[in-house]
Amino acid sequence: MAFDEQKVRSIADRVAASSGLEVADIEFHGAGKHRMLRVFIDRPGAVPTREHPDGVTHEDCASFSREFGTIVEVEDAVPGGSYVLEVSSPGLDRKLTKAADFERFRGHRMKLMTREPVNNNRHFEGNLESFENGKLVLDLSAARRKMRPKEGQAPKVEIELANVEKANLVPEI
Repeated sequence: MAFDEQKVRSIADRVAASSGLEVADIEFHGAGKHRMLRVFIDRPGAVPTREHPDGVTHEDCASFSREFGTIVEVEDAVPGGSYVLEVSSPGLDRKLTKAADFERFRGHRMKLMTREPVNNNRHFEGNLESFENGKLVLDLSAARRKMRPKEGQAPKVEIELANVEKANLVPEI
């Protein structure tokens, strides 16, 4: 039997909701004896800062891990023998994958890579100015020197969410 991500996500979502948390992401890696299931949990609406890096505590992770791990075992949601379960917060440089992530982190700095080039570039860093109708607008003027737009280029870029291959928050110092 193979790993059923939908079933695992459903269990994770139930356990998280019962504790006032949400599942930010799930990853499953490895094969054989070297398998790892990672679950990233967060507090809904929490915005990470250096002073308060995550909305979840160590206790939240430990409690979630106990309850989630038990249900996963009982329901045999990860068949095929042993695996390591890791539960943590998404961190300051969290991945952004869903439309809700981009709505939540409007005004924050991010790095992203597109599937197809936009203005002859696939790598961008800037502040997320807006996200509407599946399109995000990045203000590139605040980016680090090497990532700033070249002379004559617009300081803002509009990117379709469907064209985003990878996006992460950039921790603000």
